[in-house]
Amino acid sequence: MALTLYVDTARWRAHHKHVQEQFPGLVPVCKGNGYGFGHERLAEEATRLGSDVLAVGTTYEAARIKDFFGGDLLVLTPYRRGEEPVPLPDRVVRSVSSIDGVYGLVGARVVIEVMSSMKRHGISEQDLPQLHAAIENVRLEGFAIHLPLDRTDGSDAVEEVIGWMDRLRAARLPLHTMFVSHLKADELARLQQQFPQTRFRARIGTRLWLGDHDATEYRGAVLDVTRVAKGERFGYRQQKAASDGFLVVVAGGTSHGVGLEAPKALHGVMPRAKGVARAGLATVNRNLAPFVWGGKQRWFAEPPHMQVSILFVPSDAPEPKVGDELVAHLRHTTTQFDRILDR
Repeated sequence: MALTLYVDTARWRAHHKHVQEQFPGLVPVCKGNGYGFGHERLAEEATRLGSDVLAVGTTYEAARIKDFFGGDLLVLTPYRRGEEPVPLPDRVVRSVSSIDGVYGLVGARVVIEVMSSMKRHGISEQDLPQLHAAIENVRLEGFAIHLPLDRTDGSDAVEEVIGWMDRLRAARLPLHTMFVSHLKADELARLQQQFPQTRFRARIGTRLWLGDHDATEYRGAVLDVTRVAKGERFGYRQQKAASDGFLVVVAGGTSHGVGLEAPKALHGVMPRAKGVARAGLATVNRNLAPFVWGGKQRWFAEPPHMQVSILFVPSDAPEPKVGDELVAHLRHTTTQFDRILDR
């Protein structure tokens, strides 16, 4: 009995091809938990797409993925002096975001990240005069800019990239390749048209692997069902059942990422109100589970265990049976499945 990720493979791959057609020169991103699919699977899919470069998050990920992908590997986390050395082949390209980082990678293949309005990391405009000397001892693969997802100030992503292209050109730095993140297809086309001598390459992860929500589905298998009466005690903390119903033990616990949730940026009155309501319910041990049964998302009977969750299903709902599978609304980037099944 398992927490299973079901994949409509034909539909999933058709979406990959559609994204690839929209973004010529696409660089797939495989980082973290492999967007819920795992590194080996995404390396296989990137190879199927004919990708010559696969972007990964860290040097440790590059060390794991190098045996599954034969092309270049672009490490997105910037190099820092003093980091733990990880043995990597020459086909690994390092990102750098400082002059010192460039000097620390003599002989290496590098992509230089510039500081965007994200203000996460990157070289500044003031650093550009020093770059000429710094890049003499590295193999420069291009520049990169990582853009924000939302632009609440109404600014234009294309104009931000153009601003950096103009600064780099004015500094007489090579502009043969620019790696970009979080641009729309039409925005990328505008840039390519304006700078025909530069190859723009979009690094894409979420939109590529998770853009078609209906192509994948998590399901947890029911392991046990126990009928309980109102007032009966159960579980680790021996709480009382609020009403008659069923305790349903389903595959999927904290080791799978069930019950874990990344913080969200809330915009607008209604999302904030719902957030307050959820927090209020949590203070009285009422937490909504990601599992659905009988057309409704059900409540945790108690906090999820390591490998299973216990749900409370009221007596007026259909009784689950051992072996049934419950659809689970889980975030791919925080979930570890027991198995993946193509269909």
